[in-house]
Amino acid sequence: MKAEAIVAEGLTKRFGNLVAVDDVNLQVHEGEVFGYLGPNGAGKTTTIRMLTGIIEPDAGSVIIGGIDLIRHPLQAKMKLGCIPEVGNVYQDLSAWENLDLMGRFYGLTRRERETRSQELLSALGLAERSHDYVRTFSKGMRQRVSIACAVIHKPPILFLDEPTEGLDVHSKRIIVDLVKKMNSEGSTVLLTTHNIEDASRLCQRVCIINKGRIIAVEAPEKLRQAYEGIQTVEVAFDRRIDLSSFSSEHVYRAEAYGDKWRFYTDDTDEAIKRIVRVGEEHRLRILSIATVGPSLEDVFVRLTEGAR
Repeated sequence: MKAEAIVAEGLTKRFGNLVAVDDVNLQVHEGEVFGYLGPNGAGKTTTIRMLTGIIEPDAGSVIIGGIDLIRHPLQAKMKLGCIPEVGNVYQDLSAWENLDLMGRFYGLTRRERETRSQELLSALGLAERSHDYVRTFSKGMRQRVSIACAVIHKPPILFLDEPTEGLDVHSKRIIVDLVKKMNSEGSTVLLTTHNIEDASRLCQRVCIINKGRIIAVEAPEKLRQAYEGIQTVEVAFDRRIDLSSFSSEHVYRAEAYGDKWRFYTDDTDEAIKRIVRVGEEHRLRILSIATVGPSLEDVFVRLTEGAR
């Protein structure tokens, strides 16, 4: 049996008449990367704020590393690192001063602070800017400082709330690599994200929430297999054409995908035959055609569209 790093039972939060989180139960295993997915307004960030002790639930309990967060908040929070969507570092301090201050909060010795700060600033590509004021940094650099502050004490449990949202490709890669490294060294990671591919690549399990309620918890590949009836035919034609109104008995959606069209179907054979006929009718030349099984994004869309 795997030990549980995070356990939430009956977690509920209301804002007036709105039930933002409705009787949520979660178990995150020690050492796993756990994805928490949902559309905007689904309750992801509210859940994270309750799990990290920023707000109290109206009902339910939270256990962090075996410690009751509500009864013993300080002891539980010492086990946590939290990376918010928007960095919350001090703008009028340097990157080094931010890390040193955060290390003091967590009770690290001077030598530990210096060693850890050097390691993190180097790993995050900030060594040459370590003594510059954070207010002079780009958004991506500020987020890297925020992440360094969150992990300076090597927390056994790490929360990431949309940590790469709006960042450039270079910053995203640095952040993802650091998360992978920490996980390989034993940290449990709970990740909320809109990036379905990040979740598919990083997470051992994903949880999908919609309108405050959990509707699925499973390994990404098992979720895909459960919806294997969702197939995609991807076609590139020799010229642009609008096929958004394409309709067929076995094709339930057509959408542009870069320079290609994607046709979602429950019968690839019939779909391909119909697509070929449409191509002939419009005198289109097919440059490429491929069939693709369901992606995690397909499953996500199907589940959240059908919930409640």
